Amino acid sequence: MTNATITVLLCGVGGQGTVLAADLLARAALAAGYDVKVSEIHGMSQRGGAVTTIVRFGKDGVRSMVTDVGAADAVVSFETTEALRNLPYLKEGGYLLVADETIKPLPVLTGRASMPDKAVSRLKEAGAHVMPAGAIAAEVGSPKSVNVALLGALATRLDFSQQAWEQTIAARVPAKTIEKNIEAFRAGQAFASRCEE
Repeated sequence: MTNATITVLLCGVGGQGTVLAADLLARAALAAGYDVKVSEIHGMSQRGGAVTTIVRFGKDGVRSMVTDVGAADAVVSFETTEALRNLPYLKEGGYLLVADETIKPLPVLTGRASMPDKAVSRLKEAGAHVMPAGAIAAEVGSPKSVNVALLGALATRLDFSQQAWEQTIAARVPAKTIEKNIEAFRAGQAFASRCEE
């Protein structure tokens, strides 16, 4: 990603750590010398509703915190249905990173709605990199670090130093979880690097 201003849309469901991931991305961009703007849409996040956050950063200043359909350089989704919902925002040739988790919302659980058909195969057809983020986080002993593992994968596409990322994580997550979060971040990087080989 080498545009003057980079736009990353992060999306998921309330409780998955989407807002924290956006905060970490924004702080890492600041540490790397970028101007940063962040926009958050929480929806009914406290009840498992959709959460979307846009992080825009650039060296020459960022004028707006919003993005248009077809303009995001990357869409990082913590859940497959939210990935489908936000797919129109991805620019042609953009990076689509999706955790392989599917969460059924309340209308589906009560029988008033149904889940989209063949979500994962549709995302793969759209060029998604589907990541077993939950398994990766669990493997390092930190099942709640799915968001940080996804950031690790995204980091392979961004020009931020390892130091900027790891210092940002250490400064922002609870002290007792720093080591595991950094392990999850590195495991996400390793996964993405293997996928590019």
